[in-house]
Amino acid sequence: MNEKQQSLLLESADRFPPPKGVKLSYGTAGFRADASLLESTVFRVGILAALRSLKTGSVIGMMITASHNQVSDNGVKVADPSGGMLTQDWEPFADAIANAPDPHSLLQLIIEFAKKEDIGFEGRQPAEVLLGRDTRPSGETLLDAAKQGITSIVGAIGTDMGVVTTPQLHWMVRARNRGMEASESSYFHQLSSSFRCLMDLKPEGIRKNGDDNALVVDGADGVGGEKLEHFKKMLNGLCIEVRNRGDGMLNEGVGADYVQKEKVAPCGFGPADAGLRCASLDGDADRLVYFSVILNENKKIELVDGDKILSLFALFIKEQLSLLNEGESKKDNDSYQAHLGVVQTAYANGASTDYLKEMGLEVVLTPTGVKYLHEKAAEFDIGIYFEANGHGTILFSEAFLCWLEFTHKTLLSTSEGSAKQKAASRLLAVSQLINQAVGDALSGLLLVEVILQYMGWSICRWNELYHDLPSRQLKVKVGDRTAVVTANAETVAVRPVGIQEAINAEIVKYSRGRCFIRPSGTEDVVRVYAEATTQDAADALASSVAGLVDQYLGSDTA
Repeated sequence: MNEKQQSLLLESADRFPPPKGVKLSYGTAGFRADASLLESTVFRVGILAALRSLKTGSVIGMMITASHNQVSDNGVKVADPSGGMLTQDWEPFADAIANAPDPHSLLQLIIEFAKKEDIGFEGRQPAEVLLGRDTRPSGETLLDAAKQGITSIVGAIGTDMGVVTTPQLHWMVRARNRGMEASESSYFHQLSSSFRCLMDLKPEGIRKNGDDNALVVDGADGVGGEKLEHFKKMLNGLCIEVRNRGDGMLNEGVGADYVQKEKVAPCGFGPADAGLRCASLDGDADRLVYFSVILNENKKIELVDGDKILSLFALFIKEQLSLLNEGESKKDNDSYQAHLGVVQTAYANGASTDYLKEMGLEVVLTPTGVKYLHEKAAEFDIGIYFEANGHGTILFSEAFLCWLEFTHKTLLSTSEGSAKQKAASRLLAVSQLINQAVGDALSGLLLVEVILQYMGWSICRWNELYHDLPSRQLKVKVGDRTAVVTANAETVAVRPVGIQEAINAEIVKYSRGRCFIRPSGTEDVVRVYAEATTQDAADALASSVAGLVDQYLGSDTA
């Protein structure tokens, strides 16, 4: 690193001193905190994003958002060249530079890391970072800090994509690195054209109810509501009413996180909406849940969460693969037996996992966190993952898509209009509709809607796929959460010694009992999750295991 580059970094960093007594950590959602504490951090993440661009020779993304957090918060996260999340290998560097106490310490960290990663500052393609932000008032100030961080690397360019949903920014990064146009209009065009294709491929003679095409969406008073209000004009065959599209307080009594956790209707919804199909986005539109309002029950709803969305997608994909492979032998040279897999965490309701396995699907569990789910889903030809909170997507392998495109072309010339050809068309359209970079409430919503129409199902019929087991989640304060060590996708506690055997002894007391503990990633608490056939039983199981955690660790644990 030459003297000019060092001087530029020192001069820039001097304008963004870190807040005293604040330590931040880069997690699945990047850095999040009260917006007033984040200027220094966002500036430094701008440096990281530019370095990542130099390292990979690709465009990198940087999204300023705090998703479903309150409006006074904000955050920042980095999108890798694939459009996915920042590689886990760089997370310790993110933590280190965010917490460096002064410009000289920061510069030393950057010099050492650049040497370790063999990042050259001269003679390479200039770094480029696409910047996005949600609707928070603090977004513009933090955007300026991000730009100054990026341009403190000589030659680096920060391109402002404006106010966008988080999934849009991730999609744009992926598109740019694939040589495609990266703009909001190209995003909307791809989603709307693939949606129309799927709508045109619906089976004939499907019975329709009067409100089949009507959908009411809670926009969480965030960016998703604004975008959907514009986007809905491009969607023929679907009548969308958007509420909470920015006239209230972001994420306050509204949004997917609120609806999923509280299991009540968001603001602006009430008894008059009973019988309607309703959906809720979160503040940056990367989560989606559905619900229906229960008549004569104050704000009570029937929740259709991420587990049910996953099940609907899996059912549809499995059917299309069956149609495509009908009559084919595994020995046929042109046959491709796609490896379809479903990925969940231990927090997925046990009834959903049982249902998926009964369908004959391969179900894999990972530790909690989207980065683990996404990584595992990428190992399949078609990998579907969702968390109960409504964040998830479908991934298609390049090998499968190449085969599918060739097969589709062949079927068009030999048996156009056949069930096989239509199945191939549907799968191709799904791969274009769904956002393969990250969970996307807008693309997920369109896929849900087209599948419901394909099946001829109401939201009530969809919700009847299976009935969730009652569950309970508790938090137990402990002195040191690292005393709990888990294995098998966090379903088994291997430390402290003996605690798992004690948990097992409690589980067997309850019909269809299931319970696990895991340490929080951010605070000294241990989380307890329990299920059983009744709510009282789930509550009792959770309470008894929380007692075990307190007994084995307690708040005085060293």
